[in-house]
Amino acid sequence: MEAGGRRLQLRREAAEYYRGLRVPERMEEALNELFLQRPEDLYGELANYFSKFSKAPVICKLVGRKLLDGVGQPTLEVEIYCTVKNYEKRICSTIMATHSQIPENALPETIEADEKERNDSVHTAVKWVNESLNTMLRHLDPTDQCQADKILGEYFANKVEEKKEIERQEKEKEEEEAAKASPASSLCRPASTPKQKKGVKPAKVSAEVTPIPPAEPAEPVLGGSLAIGAASLAIAKAGATISHVPLYLYTALLKHHQESPKEMTLPLPMVTLLNCEKNSPTKLKLVKEVMVIPPVELSLKQGIKRVLDIQKEITRLLESSGKKLPTLKISHLGCLTIGYNSLEQLLLQMQTACNNIGLELGTDMYLAINCAAHELMDYEKGKYEILTGTFKSPDEMVAMYVEMIDNFPFIIALIDPLRKEDREQWSSICCALGSKCYLIAEDAATQISKLKTEQNINIARCSGVVLKYINQTKVSDLIELTGILDGQRHITILGSPDGESSDESLVDLAVGLGARFLKLGGLCRGERVAKYNRLLAIEEELAANGALR
Repeated sequence: MEAGGRRLQLRREAAEYYRGLRVPERMEEALNELFLQRPEDLYGELANYFSKFSKAPVICKLVGRKLLDGVGQPTLEVEIYCTVKNYEKRICSTIMATHSQIPENALPETIEADEKERNDSVHTAVKWVNESLNTMLRHLDPTDQCQADKILGEYFANKVEEKKEIERQEKEKEEEEAAKASPASSLCRPASTPKQKKGVKPAKVSAEVTPIPPAEPAEPVLGGSLAIGAASLAIAKAGATISHVPLYLYTALLKHHQESPKEMTLPLPMVTLLNCEKNSPTKLKLVKEVMVIPPVELSLKQGIKRVLDIQKEITRLLESSGKKLPTLKISHLGCLTIGYNSLEQLLLQMQTACNNIGLELGTDMYLAINCAAHELMDYEKGKYEILTGTFKSPDEMVAMYVEMIDNFPFIIALIDPLRKEDREQWSSICCALGSKCYLIAEDAATQISKLKTEQNINIARCSGVVLKYINQTKVSDLIELTGILDGQRHITILGSPDGESSDESLVDLAVGLGARFLKLGGLCRGERVAKYNRLLAIEEELAANGALR
């Protein structure tokens, strides 16, 4: 009797519980609706029907691990797990690309120190993800990018302050030890000033030579900062997956405050065709990358085919000139590495290759040159070394570029034609060439962390800047930065770092943010070709949906 009463009580409680959640009402609706449809997979449709009433997924775990990037350097992968319908489910992962500030001609000990620092930084990043960030981001809605990036930003700011405090304490300790070790000040005698010898006139400083501005120090990179960028991007990918939209559309929705764009434009690819080594035995040092840009009237598919045709013809010309494969090596940028003795030799060969296959530079294809001028400066001479043994002052560089564009008008973009410190000459070159070609700052642009706060890209009159998703950059940072650049009428170029990974997210970000150009490297190496394939897939998808502008 007592057991029966208990069962009756449980039935009442169960009925009240299910009625409170409207289960009987919704069950009746589902059964009535599906009876008319009579789907082949009834239970599958029931699952679909009830899934819209389930709780929204929340992040339950982040997993960080050390991997290798496209050039064999250590980098970070972050996986996102969410609680979906009471189960833990792996949603997505992202692999960060790495960027080195070490120049090509760095000393072996500098390279070795950089590799050690990179290893330590990745180790710290893995620890941040698996410990602090895993706890802080747990139970967060993966579609709340703003809140996620706010948490990540505050965590990083605290880490920066911690490091400053440690450095301050270490400096104080060193000063105390130095004070104890030094003799009493009363016993110290000031060093005597050497007398000027008789008959020797003091050296005169020439008033005509204007010293060049010294190189500004590189932005310090906090060890572990990869964790911030990787976690932010992984959460964006998770949000897109949960929302059942591609990452490029999800990014566009974030940028335009959830207003879905009716049409989207693909960025024009800047495809690297040649990588000219600056420390090669040949003379030309002015050019680091030669890039080709297809005309806007071509589809991406047509443009890529045309680039491949030019690439094949360039290879044939180089082989016929006596340079046999594998003497022609493939750069980490995914293109041929080759040296030239003059700019004219390089550009005439490009013209010949195009003419041989029935194309004309300036009509059927355009060129962009990455000068990487910061790698050319000889600080003892105060001049740029454009050819082995040939030097030019910053003012002479401006005159040289003006002559170059006059002689070769098919060059429509120059990247880093001058160092960022040569602001006066940047102003001059923008006045002279701003209407003829794009003048783009990559290394010369303000560091991303400062660009957000100062809203000043350093080279005020340049055409635009190359943004790279590295270190502590967050998705919301890119959204804000591209908004600033749009407002200042500067173009946005999203670029691959040197150490690219197999992650294709950069392409989706570029499309979603409305970037004008996409600088991915060449059409060799899997990690770079994967991104071009992703861009082709997006073009096909947008065209099929009638959303490709």
